[in-house]
Amino acid sequence: MNRIRTAVVGVGHQGKWHAEKFAALENSDLVAIVDKDADRCRKLAAELDVKPLADFKELIGEVDAVSIAAPTRSHFDIASTLLENDIHVLVEKPITTTLEEADALVELAEGRDLVLQVGHLERFNPVIMALGEFLKEPLFIESNRIAPYKPRSIDVSVVLDLMIHDIDLVHSVVASPVTSLDATGGSIISKDIDIANARIKFENGCVANVTASRASFKTERSLRVFQENAYFSVDMHNRTSTIYRKIGNGPVTSPDDISVEERSYGDSDALMVQSEAFLNSISGGPPPLVSGRIGMQALRTALQIGEMLKSA
Repeated sequence: MNRIRTAVVGVGHQGKWHAEKFAALENSDLVAIVDKDADRCRKLAAELDVKPLADFKELIGEVDAVSIAAPTRSHFDIASTLLENDIHVLVEKPITTTLEEADALVELAEGRDLVLQVGHLERFNPVIMALGEFLKEPLFIESNRIAPYKPRSIDVSVVLDLMIHDIDLVHSVVASPVTSLDATGGSIISKDIDIANARIKFENGCVANVTASRASFKTERSLRVFQENAYFSVDMHNRTSTIYRKIGNGPVTSPDDISVEERSYGDSDALMVQSEAFLNSISGGPPPLVSGRIGMQALRTALQIGEMLKSA
């Protein structure tokens, strides 16, 4: 097996996990980790037996693929430099802070035949991966993503921090252009938007109602999808789903006319699956589930919602 030389830029809360996954994968040779916090970088590097670096540019010529888990505002600078030097990139969501930056990364990766994958981790949640086999033509979608406040995430609004996960999922389920948006929200704890709700209408008639909050005392990640004769309720946090389906062609006159199927998907390491998929794409396997272009689609909708909230 040809091992791919890998590295991780940004080894804070999320990046530390990225490094651990790349250190564990058989087809990965984790060469180095990069972080401006020298003490944190040295400590983790010692645990993983890799090089601790302060500047991501030191990776050029030393690695084949890099996972970027640095703050969003630095994504473009890091990713563009790596792509220009023929290094494959997995970048945490959101892909960048602007559409212009995202488009430039996509063009750069495609022009150099490099893998550019965006870390929309929920796509690798087993309950979401299983949902596809049941969906036909969704009519209405409702999502709720609620989490306790975490100061480490305040470099972006809740729309780019949390809601973008569900925006990406909605786009993947509906596969139709957006025709209109309506949004409301406000600042609760930080100086940016901490709670938001968006109503997204699509050309095919589907409507999605998406809510996200980072000012809560509980955690909830739920998705409900309604289509003709069926309703799917998904708990992404606990990896369970309930499928309600109409039985037969007649009218529903009692609960006996509805079948209820509950499923549990157990423990699964979505980040490990995502990391492995990234390396497989580099090795000639299937293209990324969330390519740069797909990541840009979610960013476009998220930015439109953000602008609407700012102008409200």
